[in-house]
Amino acid sequence: MDKHTAPPETNRTARPTIRRNNRIMRPKRWLAAAGAVCAYLAAAVRRGIGNALPRVKRFFAIVRALGAYLASAAWRGIGRLPAGAERAVQRAFPRVRRFFAVARALGAYLASAAWRGIRRLPAGAERCFAAAGAFFARLWAAARRALRVPRRVTEKIRALSRERHSNRFPESDLAAVQLLLLLWGCLPMLGGRMRERLLHRRKRSARGRGRWRSWAEELQLHPAIFLSGALVIAAVAVVLSLYTIGTSVSYDGKALGVVATAKTAERAVDAVESVTRTALSSQTYQIDRSLLAVQRQLVGRRTVEKQAALEQTLVETLDEVVYGYMLYVNGEPVAATTFPGALEELLEQMKIGYVTANTVECSFTEQVEVREEYVPRSELMNLGYIAEKINDTKVGEITYTVKDGDTYYGVAEQFDLTLEQLLGMNPGYDVDTLHAGDVLTVSRAVPYLTVVNVERQSYVRDVPFSVTYQDDDTMYQGEYQVLSAGVYGKADVTANVTYVNGAETGRQIVASVTLREPVAEVQIRGTKVRPSWFPTGTFRWPCYGSITSYFGYRSTGIAGATTYHEALDIANSTGTPIYASDGGTVVLAGWWRGTGYTVRIDHGNGFVTTYGHNSALLVNVGDHVYQGQLIARMGMTGVASGPHCHFGIQLNGTYVNPLNYLE
Repeated sequence: MDKHTAPPETNRTARPTIRRNNRIMRPKRWLAAAGAVCAYLAAAVRRGIGNALPRVKRFFAIVRALGAYLASAAWRGIGRLPAGAERAVQRAFPRVRRFFAVARALGAYLASAAWRGIRRLPAGAERCFAAAGAFFARLWAAARRALRVPRRVTEKIRALSRERHSNRFPESDLAAVQLLLLLWGCLPMLGGRMRERLLHRRKRSARGRGRWRSWAEELQLHPAIFLSGALVIAAVAVVLSLYTIGTSVSYDGKALGVVATAKTAERAVDAVESVTRTALSSQTYQIDRSLLAVQRQLVGRRTVEKQAALEQTLVETLDEVVYGYMLYVNGEPVAATTFPGALEELLEQMKIGYVTANTVECSFTEQVEVREEYVPRSELMNLGYIAEKINDTKVGEITYTVKDGDTYYGVAEQFDLTLEQLLGMNPGYDVDTLHAGDVLTVSRAVPYLTVVNVERQSYVRDVPFSVTYQDDDTMYQGEYQVLSAGVYGKADVTANVTYVNGAETGRQIVASVTLREPVAEVQIRGTKVRPSWFPTGTFRWPCYGSITSYFGYRSTGIAGATTYHEALDIANSTGTPIYASDGGTVVLAGWWRGTGYTVRIDHGNGFVTTYGHNSALLVNVGDHVYQGQLIARMGMTGVASGPHCHFGIQLNGTYVNPLNYLE
C-alpha cells in the first residue's frame, strides 16, 4: 500500500472532519449569520443590563440559545454540500469573517444604545420588560417541545438512508416508515419489469423485419417485372390524381355541374329552395325534384365544384330569384336592382336636391336600408324608374289637427284644395261644427321618402316691443289709441332651420345678439263699459246648415239668380233661427229685391252684414242688436230654390268673401 494512502477506516472518519471544517458557507448561510448576530447581541446586552434586570437577562439568554440552535441547524445542513461547494465556502471565508465583524460591531452599538435607554426607563417599564421576558421564555419552551418531533423524524430518516447506503436493510417500527420502505424497495423491481417489456418489443420488431427481408431475398423478381409493376403503380397514381368518383347534377335535362357527393347536391337544392321561399315570401314554394337528375361517375378532379357554385347555377336555371340589392323603407321592400351601389347613389342624389351650402345635416325620416340578398326577378327595375318611384308618392294619409279659429275654407286654402275636395276626403264632418282638435285628412298620398334638411342660417330679425297702457274712462272697453308708437329692436340671430321636403317646419335659435333694444309703445285703453250691441270685431256663423253656394262665380240655372255670387248660401229647413253675426245697428229690415225679406246690420267699424230670403223678421230699423241675438227666421222669399240664408259681408262698401272672416 502506498504511504500516501490512508486505511479505509481512516478515510471514513477523516472525511467528515474535513467537511465539518468547511461548513461555514452554504446557500442558506443566512441562518448561521442570523444565529451569530443574535448571540453577539444577547451577550452585549447581557453585559450591559445583567445587574439591573435579571429577567431581561434570562430573555437574552433565550435569544442566544435560539441563535445557537439556528447556527447548529445551518451547520448540519452545510455538511451535505458537495465538494465544489466546500471550495466556494473556503473562497468566501474572508468575506464571512468581515460580515461577522460588522455584525459584532453593530450588536455592540445596539446593546449600548439599549442600555442607555433602559437606564432612563421608570420602574413600570422594568416590570413590563420582565413580563415580556417571561412570556418569551414560555414561548421558547413551547417551540422547543414542538420542534422535537420533526427533529426526531428527520434524524430517523437520515439513519435509514445511511443504513441503505451501507447495504444494510433499514428497519423501523412506524407504519408510515414501513410503507415508505416497501415502496422504495419495489422501485427496482418495477424498473426491471419495464426494461424487460421494452426488450421483448424490440426483439419482436427485429424478428418481423428479418422475415420481410428474407422473403424479399427469396423472391428474386426479374427486373422487367419490377419495372412493369412500377409503371402500373405510377399510372394508377396519375389516374387517381386526375380523376375521381363524382356526382353529376342536371335539372330538366340541363347540366348544372359536378359535385363530390349526392348529399352535397341535396344540400344545394335545399338551400336554393329556402332562399327562394324567403325572396318570394311563399312558404309553399318547392323545386320539382322529378326534374332533378343525379348520377355517380368518373369525372375529372378539376370539374368538381363547391356547393355554392352549384347553388348559383341552379338559381340561374330556375330564374325565379336573382342575387341583387333590395331597397327597404320602414321594413317594406320598394325596389330592387342587380347593380352594386346604384341604390345608394340614387338616395344620395335625392338628398343633393335639398342640400345647400348652409346644410348642417340631411337625412331621411324613414328607416332606409339597402340589403344584399336574393330578390324576386319580377321586382327588378330600371334605375330611372326606381328614381321616379322614390321621388313619387304612395297611397297614404296626411292629416291636419284643427286649431282655434280654423275654418273649412281656410284649411282647404292652406293645403291648396278646394272645399269640395276637403269635404270629400272627410265624410261625416259637418261644415258648421268644426271644433279645435278635430283631425282632417288633407291628402290621400304620402311620399315614399321624406328628406329632412337642417340649415344653419344667420340673419337680422326684429325684436318685438312691449306695450304699456294708460286707462281712459271716456273710451269704451276694447278701444285703444296710440300715444307714442313703439319701435322694433334688432337682433343678429343664428338658427338651425328644419325643412321637410323643402317646406320649413321648425326653427331653433342657436345664438342671438341684440343690436338695438326695442322702444315700448304707449297706448290709451278705454275703460268705459261697452254696450252689448257694440261690435266685437269678429263674426260668428249666422245659422246652422250646409253651404250650397259659395262666394264667387257660379251657374245655378235659376231665373233671376246672379252669376257672380257675393255671399254664402247656408241651407236648412224653414224657420231655422238666424242670429246677428256681430253687434251693431239695424239699417234694413224689409223686402229687398231678389233677396226677399232681408236684415242688414251696420257694425260701425266699416263692416255691414246682410241676411236674406227670411220667412220672418224679428227686428226693426234702428234697433241695436248684440252678437248672437235672434234677428230672423230662415225662409225662401225672393229668388230662391229652397229655404236658406243669404249671408254677405261688406267692408267699406265692397263685398268680401265671408269665409275669410267667420270663426
